[in-house]
Amino acid sequence: MDTTKKYPLLEINLNKISDNTKYLLDLCNENNISISAVVKGVNADEEVVDVLIEGGCNYIASSRLEQLISLKKKYSHKENMLIRMPMKHEIKEVIKYVDISLNSEIQTINLLEKECKKQRKEHKILLMVDLGDLREGFFDKEELIDIALYIENNLEHVKLYGIGTNLSCYGSIKPSQKNLSYLCEIAEEIEEKISRKLDMISGGSTTSLPLLFDDKMPGKINNLRIGEALIVGRDLIDYWGYDLNKMHKDTMILKAEIIEIKEKPTYPIGEMFLDAFGNKPIYEDRGIRKRAILAVGKQDFVNDRDLLPLDEGVEIVGSSSDHLIVDLQNSKKDFQVGDVMSFGMFYSCALYLTSSKYVLKKYVELKELHKEYA
Repeated sequence: MDTTKKYPLLEINLNKISDNTKYLLDLCNENNISISAVVKGVNADEEVVDVLIEGGCNYIASSRLEQLISLKKKYSHKENMLIRMPMKHEIKEVIKYVDISLNSEIQTINLLEKECKKQRKEHKILLMVDLGDLREGFFDKEELIDIALYIENNLEHVKLYGIGTNLSCYGSIKPSQKNLSYLCEIAEEIEEKISRKLDMISGGSTTSLPLLFDDKMPGKINNLRIGEALIVGRDLIDYWGYDLNKMHKDTMILKAEIIEIKEKPTYPIGEMFLDAFGNKPIYEDRGIRKRAILAVGKQDFVNDRDLLPLDEGVEIVGSSSDHLIVDLQNSKKDFQVGDVMSFGMFYSCALYLTSSKYVLKKYVELKELHKEYA
């Protein structure tokens, strides 16, 4: 069977991801900042991880322990980082396979120390600081400092590597010169009490990069945990409004096949209740319009609002588990059943599409060598 005809297909441009990596690494290197490449957004795909590592990223990072374990053998020379705090049942494997983990609970830290002793290994940790985004981390500064001193003075195998913070992911709090300067102040207090410099002050993720662009990043920040900007590159341009002509935001393209084209009403007919996901969508009555259905759905990409039609005049109407509905009324192209449409995407869709076993992946490289798998 000719697998090149199979859809839906996610086309991953390795060259453009490489370009993004080089641009961001140059920027960070100029500011003495290391990059922890967060690979969960591509489901730790080795083709992409190769590009990130060859491009010079300093650490491999993921919230999924399974991903770090699967990559450890191939990338044993590169330190890795577990960016979701360890669960109790993961402790043994964390010590065996992970170099650095993020932590905020003393019970977990003591379990890590106990397992380190069993395995005769050392393990580095970053203590997380909650600067107002209200996800993980110490909210009380004095508690944080007490735990830092406890680790430094009482634990033999668990090493205090540094401190870090997370912003934007839950509470949508914007990284700023003010909140990251406070992180640096805490680091300085800890350093004064332990009489040495911390190795890492991790100032967040892609959303902290605007501080670099604007030359407002506090000088003590020396690490960022970056995923979206490396592998998709769209947020900084579309959400933050930066004119980054050296970065690509079309690193991944979804291609899907049209399975129906009809003229239909735009407002559902009958008594409304809930959709398949328990939601009650709001519909606009735009009369009878030409629309198409494509063979891809929420099971593959989850959020159709984060897909972007690349064909002029095409609008996304909505989706169900296995169907994507688009409006063709203003399309400049005369689409037919069996034609393939292309979509750009934001990070969330890349996260889900790379994880879907129902979406074929095709890698595009400079020499136009395509590697495919189902």
